[in-house]
Amino acid sequence: MTAHSSQSPTRIRWLLIGWLFILSAVAFLDRVNLSISGTHLAADYHLSDVQFGLLSTAFLLGYALFQTPAGWLADRWGPRRILAGGVVWWGIFTALTAVVPTGLRNPLLLLLLARFLLGAGEAVMYPCSNQFVARWIPTQERGLANGLIFAGVGVGSATSPALITYIMIHHGWRSSFWICALLGLAAGLVWFHASRDTPEQHPLVSASELAVIRSGLALAEKQTPGHVTTASARNHVSSTVPWATILKHREVWLITLSYFCYGYVAWIFFAWFFIYLARVRGMNLKSSAFYATLPFLAMAMGCAVGGLVADFLTKRVSRRSGRCGVAAVGLALSGTFLACGSLVDSAPLASVILAGGAGALYLSQSSYWAISADIGGSFSGSVSGFMNMGAQLGGAVTASLTPFIAVHFGWTTSFLVAAALALLGSVAWFLVDPNRPLVPATPTLSESD
Repeated sequence: MTAHSSQSPTRIRWLLIGWLFILSAVAFLDRVNLSISGTHLAADYHLSDVQFGLLSTAFLLGYALFQTPAGWLADRWGPRRILAGGVVWWGIFTALTAVVPTGLRNPLLLLLLARFLLGAGEAVMYPCSNQFVARWIPTQERGLANGLIFAGVGVGSATSPALITYIMIHHGWRSSFWICALLGLAAGLVWFHASRDTPEQHPLVSASELAVIRSGLALAEKQTPGHVTTASARNHVSSTVPWATILKHREVWLITLSYFCYGYVAWIFFAWFFIYLARVRGMNLKSSAFYATLPFLAMAMGCAVGGLVADFLTKRVSRRSGRCGVAAVGLALSGTFLACGSLVDSAPLASVILAGGAGALYLSQSSYWAISADIGGSFSGSVSGFMNMGAQLGGAVTASLTPFIAVHFGWTTSFLVAAALALLGSVAWFLVDPNRPLVPATPTLSESD
């Protein structure tokens, strides 16, 4: 199928970005539900705190290790089929988490396997979305597009406590996993039906929208010296991922290092913030539940605002300002907020300041994915998958290192370490050249070839 010849404007690309936002929210609903239902799950399976913590580690390891294969699959087979298949996969293992028999001699092993495979399935989410952005979204719109996709992280995480608690009260904790799985399966089926791998293949994309997309993709190539500039070249290079080139590319390693720092900071909020408010700051259950949602709401706002600002600066000033500048400032602000918030005596004020740190952190989110699409081109899935592996390894380190530091040096030190890593991630962005493509140019070919 090809695009309609009608000149009436359409916005199919934004409808599909909106659905990627929903899939992003569902993905985080499926992973955060464990922390909300954790007390009941641990009690039923007689798990200690250490054993229960291993479930999060298993998920993050599966998620991190399969980022690069997920990126390769997205590059090779396209974001439509791979993401739909991934959603079905993670829906199955979300449900299986709740059907492990409690009477087994060692149910922990099956729970760990289910969470590991859930992480492996969810690994396709953002490499696929980035491959979609590289194929569908003009360069001047990529900041906002990625900002909206990753706003789903905040929305999904923020809505999880109320939704999962309601389901648990009325239907039990196991039902929360089954309902989350069904939501994911439904969202994945809609994505498969509504999306296409390229705008040329979508029957509802008008000629005028297709022209906007093509001009924006051509602008991305023009602004990135040495980028592949022809359709035939793009088709040719997409067959084999140049891993030797990726692993030698300075920018790939810089953004991966920075994203490791980013992931370390982000997972403090996903894994430990609720516990920190309850145990360290002395908040009761109701107050903890309220203030624990603030970082995730701030994340959602930060994603959208950061994307808008990045696009504005990219169009009006330069790609370096829009991509690198916004990310560097966001990470530096996050480190400042984390350091200040951890030292404030008032628990409510500390919660608000720390939430500000989460929002500032997510100002930089879209920059990571936009620049990996810019420099990765046809291999943006592989590049972004490798980069995202760094973030998830940072999260896995947080899961064990944060409580270790807290026990031996105090929770303030845990946040100060996170602040220092945020600043390191900021510095890395100053060394990134956003105009160094992964694939060298083939200037002898013309677009009509």
